[in-house]
Amino acid sequence: MPRHPRKQDELSTLPADFVSSALVEWFRANARDLPWRRTLDPYAVWVSEIMLQQTQVKTVIPFWERWMKELPAVSSLAEVSEARLLKLWEGLGYYSRVRNLQKAARDILARHAGQFPSEPGEILALPGIGRYTVGAIASIAFGQAQPLLDGNVIRVLTRLHGIRDNAKEKITNERLWSLANHLVQAAATLPGQPKQGSRLSAGPCSDLNQSLMELGATICLPTNPTCLVCPIRKHCVASAEGLTDSIPDLGKRAVATKRRFIAFVVEREGKFLVRQRQANVINAGLWEFPNVELAAEDSRIPPIEGFQFAAAENPLLTVRHSITRYRITLDVYRAEIVAGLKTQLSGEWVSKSRLHTLAFSSAHAKIRAKIT
Repeated sequence: MPRHPRKQDELSTLPADFVSSALVEWFRANARDLPWRRTLDPYAVWVSEIMLQQTQVKTVIPFWERWMKELPAVSSLAEVSEARLLKLWEGLGYYSRVRNLQKAARDILARHAGQFPSEPGEILALPGIGRYTVGAIASIAFGQAQPLLDGNVIRVLTRLHGIRDNAKEKITNERLWSLANHLVQAAATLPGQPKQGSRLSAGPCSDLNQSLMELGATICLPTNPTCLVCPIRKHCVASAEGLTDSIPDLGKRAVATKRRFIAFVVEREGKFLVRQRQANVINAGLWEFPNVELAAEDSRIPPIEGFQFAAAENPLLTVRHSITRYRITLDVYRAEIVAGLKTQLSGEWVSKSRLHTLAFSSAHAKIRAKIT
């Protein structure tokens, strides 16, 4: 039987010093061996944090390793061409993140003589960096007692304190920032441990913040958390009251909107027709195969001026993916340009080998993989 729920004014009585100590001790013994944990270079930490936004760790590892090999410093990021920048990011999505990385790198060269700033206010002033990223860089790279709050940390803190209010609402969110700050300030009094195996540490504040994220990623999971092995279980209200299924409250999700596209694979003398997306649109600067959007309920392929289809009833492949609230279906067909007709779908004719040097959106990269 769940115990009687704790009152909200009892939540502040949780011993932050003990919780911080338990988390830091647990993290030092159980931290995953991730490549960006083997350095205290703020540039490397920054790149990893931006890549990890909305992307799983296992996906990020090869991207980060390739990036750091090719762009090992702020100066190399600032100077790389846009085409190469997008190619290095190809597959991670949310391309505004990588554009802001380069803008920030150029700011660091111009305003900080190429040295990544350590002062939180100066970090926050860089393009594409928000409150969470400041806390991550300041604590992980510089050992500062700066809090952070991401999805994993929100889940840990709301369950720990039994917070049932919507975590995205301003008052609740600020309360969570305050609780995160309380823990990292308590951690600042703990002894440091600069190296554990291959992992480097900037000190207990770094370990505390990473422990919160690690706990949310490996134990305090959204569903079926493994509470029995949690290092702070005996202080967790949600575990004690049987509330892990209902906490955190993240509000209602936006209703998904279905969209349908068809794309054409057009080949001529061993080359394929592709086009580059214009500036100021989603996936600007990336390459794609010619495509058009259909009404979501339209099951037929409409006539497209200038094209005839090789096999209208049998698509080459179907790609399903999501962008923000959109659920997109992309049906792909082989097509030919009708002799004597001028197609309205302009682009460039590109060989198979060159296709692989261009940065494509994730959905269209699947088309490229299918035909090459």
